[in-house]
Amino acid sequence: MLLEGKVALVTGSTSGIGLAIAKALAAEGAKLMINGFGDPAEIERECADLGALHDGADMSKADEIERMMRRFADELGGPDILINNAGIQHVSPVQDFPPEKWDAIMAINLSAVFHTTRLAVPGMKAKNWGRIINTASAHSLIASPDKSAYVAAKHGVAGFTKTVALETAQDGITVNCISPGYVWTPLVEKQIPDTMAARNLTREQVMNDVLLAAQPTKRFVTPEEVAALAVFLCRDEARSITGANLSVDGGWTAA
Repeated sequence: MLLEGKVALVTGSTSGIGLAIAKALAAEGAKLMINGFGDPAEIERECADLGALHDGADMSKADEIERMMRRFADELGGPDILINNAGIQHVSPVQDFPPEKWDAIMAINLSAVFHTTRLAVPGMKAKNWGRIINTASAHSLIASPDKSAYVAAKHGVAGFTKTVALETAQDGITVNCISPGYVWTPLVEKQIPDTMAARNLTREQVMNDVLLAAQPTKRFVTPEEVAALAVFLCRDEARSITGANLSVDGGWTAA
């Protein structure tokens, strides 16, 4: 198995893209810690299936992130692979955007990436090997109405990725971000009612005329497609790919 002997932390991995990435890494032999909220019994089942540890750190809080990273190092001795995937969304015109929602999106979608990365890099440098993969979004490259905080945070993730890639380029570490288009996940499903309200549309109109309107393939990206790319970026054959923003968006950003 390609990742035998490697240890990985995947944030926001109790569902959706993060869980798919965790499963793909485990299938290649990586030891895992998953992170996120959800039904405790379901999380316990996933941990049993993956042979993984779970930490419920709130990714909006730096002190909880620091505690999780210390626990990871103590119990698994790493990480060798860091997948920053935790994210939340809120849809609203800027004049109505709740400041507390802005702050929460910035904390979880952007600041958490900084905190995990700053704590992971020293250990990766010591081993002269590391993989940092940040889940960005097509919204790291383009914008959509009513998503000011999310678009700003994901643009920030893309810029942060490039900067850390340059800083670690000679340390055996690669730092990349994956920018999916619309993936059918709980995060996407939950934003449909907000978009319906913001634009006075039906559910079907939101799905077909808003979410999939920009994707030439006219289908949702699958979590497994994103996970496959993440696994490839962990391979030795991908060691020259760093500082990249890799689109998995059905052609959305090709225009």
